[in-house]
Amino acid sequence: MSKSKVEKKLLHYVGKAISDYNMIQAGDKVMVCLSGGKDSYTLLTLLHKLRYRTNFKFDVFSYTLDQAQPGWDDTKMRQWLESRQYPYEISRQDTYTVVKKIIPEGKTYCSLCSRLRRGSIYTYAEAHGYTKIALGHHRDDLIESLLMSVMYSGQIRAMPPKLLTDKKNNIVIRPLAYCQEADIITYAEEQEFPIIPCNLCGSQKNMTRQNVKQLIADLASKNPKVPSNILGALGNIRPSQLMDDNHWNFKDLESQVVAPENQGSILETIEEVKSSTVDLVV
Repeated sequence: MSKSKVEKKLLHYVGKAISDYNMIQAGDKVMVCLSGGKDSYTLLTLLHKLRYRTNFKFDVFSYTLDQAQPGWDDTKMRQWLESRQYPYEISRQDTYTVVKKIIPEGKTYCSLCSRLRRGSIYTYAEAHGYTKIALGHHRDDLIESLLMSVMYSGQIRAMPPKLLTDKKNNIVIRPLAYCQEADIITYAEEQEFPIIPCNLCGSQKNMTRQNVKQLIADLASKNPKVPSNILGALGNIRPSQLMDDNHWNFKDLESQVVAPENQGSILETIEEVKSSTVDLVV
């Protein structure tokens, strides 16, 4: 896929996600969380392109949290941002030492690391008046999170494309929600983003997310529609087909039973089945 094609594809899906979920409005101040990875570089680049296309109807700012990880070097990141005249700030806060001190060796650091990083991001956004916080999670992140939650937490939940934080002080958006990781990898290579590797959780082996990622890849090798079907399921909830009595009144279904005299005739039912069958075939 050529540069223009992969960028065009990503821009299309970012634009669609923004439109579908009303993520960005005129006058918004959008703070992109630039981690140094391929996803956030892609997001920042595409949002600036969309900003240009909309005649600068919203602002884009890049915020990076330097967590004091060993080997962290943001020199090339700074050069990249400045060469494109992207406004930014890189804030240094030693959360790395905190995580290493609290989490036992061999355990996954991601949860605590994310929580500390999230606190810093929310605080900064609120203090500087940013109306939207944009994160670089893509389609694969969303579907992996769903399966992880189902299999390891016993909950049906994932990463929503748009979220009002618990304190209701910030709105988080994920404009890459429809974008495939494979396309982002291709785009990042073409753009030659100055990637900064994560030396904290990125160095841990056999993480749950990697196992789930491999499971989805194995299933997709047999049926390529599996990833898109899982994503589609996130927006196609049928409470009556699940088991959560907070969202469906299972205990009182008897009161909703329709009396025989109010039901359609068997002939009407047959015609409905025939009609449905024709629609399915078409």
